[in-house]
Amino acid sequence: MGPKYAIGQKVIIHPVSEKGLTQRESNVSAYAGQVGQISNFYSISPSAGQIFHIYKVRIGPEKKEIVVYEDEMDAKLS
Repeated sequence: MGPKYAIGQKVIIHPVSEKGLTQRESNVSAYAGQVGQISNFYSISPSAGQIFHIYKVRIGPEKKEIVVYEDEMDAKLS
């Protein structure tokens, strides 16, 4: 299955589950509710039949790039 989001698409970051937060999840949660733009994406396949898409998203006034998993964002519709 191909990536859900395309380069240049606007997305909204949504909060990560609060229990057992890793450092990376905690950093992503700081941007929850904010709109960003996909700047790049990568596909990884840790085992046969599994494909995960990882995205770089530019967010905030300083256009900081953060790494976001596909299930940590939704498409901005307008």
